Parts: sequence; structure tokens; C-alpha cells
Amino acid sequence: MRTYEFEGKTTENAIEEACRTLNLSRDEMEVEVIEPGSAGIFGLVGGRKAKIRVSVPDEEESSPETVLAGAGPSAEAETEEMEFVRDVLQNILDRIPMKTSVTAERVDGRISLNIEGDSSGLLIGRKGKTLDALQFIVNKIANKALEKKVHVIIDSENYRQRRKDSLIQLALRLGEKARRIQKPVTTGPLNPHDRRIVHLALRDEPDLDTRSRGEGIMKRVVILPRRSS
Repeated sequence: MRTYEFEGKTTENAIEEACRTLNLSRDEMEVEVIEPGSAGIFGLVGGRKAKIRVSVPDEEESSPETVLAGAGPSAEAETEEMEFVRDVLQNILDRIPMKTSVTAERVDGRISLNIEGDSSGLLIGRKGKTLDALQFIVNKIANKALEKKVHVIIDSENYRQRRKDSLIQLALRLGEKARRIQKPVTTGPLNPHDRRIVHLALRDEPDLDTRSRGEGIMKRVVILPRRSS
């Protein structure tokens, strides 16, 4: 993941500036609000700009030459980071009256943590919200303690893949409906990660277009049939 910081009059202004500068849509980036900004007294005195941190996925894996030139972390250091992050999550889970264990591995440069023993789905939560909350907390702790940017993914009972498969099937069904009735069809509110899955699922459909609609983090994806000329 690559990270950048942007400022603007408001948070939305800062996000718009990030989209223009990076030539990306809002759905293609993760946004963290560092400073929400303030208009000050009567909008004149003491105002502060909004400040955000934007994370975007690397376009491709680094080449061997790049890795050597950058003198990346050793295998031993990466293992220590992975064990530290695993212990952080395990210590949180140990405070919950449920017998669970955590396994860790590196996948595409990210630390992937898997919670085993959550057969009830309690730690997944509705639409993965509890998993997302745990993931947010562990990333915050790891970034501060390790004094570097790490990207941690937390999963349980293969929920992430099942959710992805479900969203792809939803996108295909709604796309077929939009074709059939020749009218826009809309999903329910989705977070940026889930919206991206829907957009990508229909990206190569020549007779369909997708757009995000709404305010804030949770937005809907509108699937529109393209009129044949």
C-alpha cells in the first residue's frame, strides 16, 4: 500500500483533491481522517484545514531489483512483525469468553490473521462489522508500536472470501436485472471495499456502467444499462 496526505477546506475538499491528484475514484482508495477541520470563529478566525491520509494499493509487486535497492526488512524482522501483530489480536480475544486461536501468514505483502474457533460468527458480526472493527484496532496498534505502516487483514471462518463471492453474485444478478428492465438498479449501502468488488465484477460488461451514489463512507452502487446507439 502507498500512503499520501492531503489538506482541504473540508474533508470532502481534501478527498476531491486526492482524487484529482492521484487520478483515482473515491472507491479506489482508503481514507483516514487525521484532522476534520474547523471553520473557526464566524468562519474567519482560528480555522483549521481538514487533513486526510489516503492509502492506495500498489499497482504491481516490486521487482527483485527494487527490493534489493530498497534494502527491505529481513525475513527475521518480518517474522517478528507478524508474531507481534498476531499476539496483539490474541490478547484482545483472550478477554472475550470464547476459546479462539489466531494464525498468521504473509499474503501479497500483507499480514493475514485468521481467527479459529469462532463457529458462532460472533467475532464476524453483521456484514463483517466486528471483524472490520478488530482489524481497525489491530492496524492502529501495530502502526504505532512498530513505527511503520503495516497492513493487517483479519478473517474468520473464511468470511472475507465468502463475502466477496456473495457480492460478485449480487452484482451479476443486479446487472442482469438492469439489462432486462433497461433501468438503473441500486445496491444497498456498502463500504468502500465492498463497492470496489461490485465495480470490478461489472467492469468488463460492455452494456453496463456502475457509479457510486450517496454521502459519507456507506454509499450505494448504481448499475446502469448503456443505451445501444
